[in-house]
Amino acid sequence: MSSENQTIDKIADPKRSFIEEARRAQIIDCAIDVIAEQGFAQASLSQIAKRAGISAGVISYHFAGKDDLIREVAAHVFTKGAAFIGPRVNGQPAAPDALRAFIVASVDYVAARPAYTRAIMNIIRAGRGETGQPRYDAALEAPRRDGFQQILRWGQDTGEFRAFDVAIMARTIIEAVDAVPPQLAVQPDLDMAAYGQELATLFDLATRAAPPQPSAE
Repeated sequence: MSSENQTIDKIADPKRSFIEEARRAQIIDCAIDVIAEQGFAQASLSQIAKRAGISAGVISYHFAGKDDLIREVAAHVFTKGAAFIGPRVNGQPAAPDALRAFIVASVDYVAARPAYTRAIMNIIRAGRGETGQPRYDAALEAPRRDGFQQILRWGQDTGEFRAFDVAIMARTIIEAVDAVPPQLAVQPDLDMAAYGQELATLFDLATRAAPPQPSAE
């Protein structure tokens, strides 16, 4: 079984030097930290530049404004998430195993990179940009959604999962996982390992086919 939660590859501009790529990566990391800590509205280019120890003009050299930087932040977070989660899901022998691995790995990613996922949540809460366009490409979310749906269909095809609406179940799982970052923000001592296992068990029970009933003699 191969999950569709593949890494979204971004090919570096061959015209950029190694130093320029390193500076862009530094700015993206600092933007993530500022957005995670202060929220989207307060994460001005000047605040991000201050965190990076550079001038705002340096950011403007590498990015065409805040909207461009936010798009790169989102792409970075989703790409890193896919690289973290994908290897733990691919190769699972059965759909229930893959579903559990996907959910647990998703929560583990939040635990490993809390600022990353909190930044994305703050960007989402900020709504659309000034032009009315989404702040980042919605296609970035498709691999995770499609990966969950593929696993759910796999389990239904093998008879391990009961009949249910795959799209609704996948969305419910994602919403449950996405509730973790804000909970962690208000409860820093949250037992993330236990949280991940509990969510995995919850959806294992929600998706499993009922065992065959013994025939009455």
